Amino acid sequence: MIHVSTFSICLLIVVSSCNGLRIQSKKTMPTLERLPSIPSNELGEGPHWDVQCQSLFFVDIFGKSIHKYVPATKRHTQADIGIDFVSFIIPISGYKDKFIISIGRQLAVVTWNGESKNVSNLEYIAKIENNTETLENSFNDAKCDPVGRLWAGTMGELLPGGDIAPEKGALYRYDNGYLNMQVNKVGISNGLAWRSDGKKMYYVDTQKETVDQFDYDIITGKISNRKILFTVRKHNIPGRPDGMTIDSDNNLWVAMFTGGRILKISTQKPESLLQVYHIPAKQVTSVTFGGPKLQDLYVTTGKISLHGEVLNPPENGGTFRITGLGITGTPGVSVRL
Repeated sequence: MIHVSTFSICLLIVVSSCNGLRIQSKKTMPTLERLPSIPSNELGEGPHWDVQCQSLFFVDIFGKSIHKYVPATKRHTQADIGIDFVSFIIPISGYKDKFIISIGRQLAVVTWNGESKNVSNLEYIAKIENNTETLENSFNDAKCDPVGRLWAGTMGELLPGGDIAPEKGALYRYDNGYLNMQVNKVGISNGLAWRSDGKKMYYVDTQKETVDQFDYDIITGKISNRKILFTVRKHNIPGRPDGMTIDSDNNLWVAMFTGGRILKISTQKPESLLQVYHIPAKQVTSVTFGGPKLQDLYVTTGKISLHGEVLNPPENGGTFRITGLGITGTPGVSVRL
């Protein structure tokens, strides 16, 4: 069994030319490491870097657990929720050891010291609507806008073989104890990111296989003028877009589920693929920047069985870190309740 995987990444640089796109492959300085102190997860997801405690928080959705990793000590801890799927964890601004998480169809506030195997308090604060068509829906990805306003999305029920029921999910904005639907007929609500000036919001519905953009009003949290920014199939890229983050140059980094890679795409020019980073795990689920200067990219992956395919650990389901990228990210934003 491989205990540590550290190696140079083969980086694909996509160059525009009058003859279309040509791909150049070359060795670059970035290196990829599987973090050996973090066990292989069934479905690692929702990485969030907490600047205050210099720690990475994430979840194992199918493992129904929340996780913490401290790079300075290489220490990994987890708490088992055990009630239902847990798809994200985000610290709450102004409170120590308090987080907002999803538990199935509900949002909850938990108190966790980052060490115990159990949370010390759990309080439900919101639940998605009850109707006959969405009773089997559950939360998926979530993130806060630059002022701490929570956005959280859902997906439909899990079908035999691992597919998700189409167009049953939605994207919600959480306001003062209420979930306000902003986008309906969503397949799998996933990646969220905001431009540094707060004027654009970027969004992934995995089943659409696109990265979309909205005009964003940072004062009211209203979205408008939805447009496609990037179409996966136009670039013949395997997999489907999942979680994503944004760097200090306002470029998006998109995890490709079942594609074994991360895409770096431009927000300045539609359909502009800048770079491709290959990951030795097929189910790449999400990414976030972390480290003292937000210079490292953390990557979560899964190893769930889809259509009978078996994915072996430790790479599949592993948590990875890419260093030496020569770029910095934007800080994770805590929830303001």
